[in-house]
Amino acid sequence: MRLSSKFIIGIDEVGRGAVAGPLVIGAACGRWNGKLAKLLKGVRDSKKLTPRQREIWFKKFKKMPIKFYTVSIGNALIDKNGISWALREGIAELLKKSKKKPDLVLLDGGIHAPKKYIQKTIIRGDDKIPLISAASIYAKVIRDRFMVKLDKRYDRYGFKNHKGYGTADHLAAVKKNGLSQIHRRSFLSHIDKK
Repeated sequence: MRLSSKFIIGIDEVGRGAVAGPLVIGAACGRWNGKLAKLLKGVRDSKKLTPRQREIWFKKFKKMPIKFYTVSIGNALIDKNGISWALREGIAELLKKSKKKPDLVLLDGGIHAPKKYIQKTIIRGDDKIPLISAASIYAKVIRDRFMVKLDKRYDRYGFKNHKGYGTADHLAAVKKNGLSQIHRRSFLSHIDKK
């Protein structure tokens, strides 16, 4: 499919491997053309950018002809239904937020949209496809900001530093303090809990 002038939605998720906090799925929606390609020149996978660089892109996005949407699936639903369910449901819910049906949905890695959408899943799409990269950055900034807020409520775990991922410091804090209300119990069943 020729992409020029097509209405495309790029989708990526953040927080799939975290042991605390939500899974956040982001969508970047826009009509692909030369102008948008130029505006997104240099955009990359959110994991390859510093927090400051992600914030700079986040501000730039507000001036671009792109609509962004996010869906957040909390730890309780992830524990109850599993991460695969959370991804499927989150992507379906996310696509409903766009009032306009896309000509094409581009997704990162092993994620898929409901079958009714014309779609393509691209390995390392978050580093190859600008709209997927933009979705990745947008979702990452939204999730990171949320985890920093949670750090104030659950100040014994260091969420502002690791954003809920299973770092050595985080797991040590879990062993010392037990699980908080935002930990994914199904991801931490191997930890001796207080």
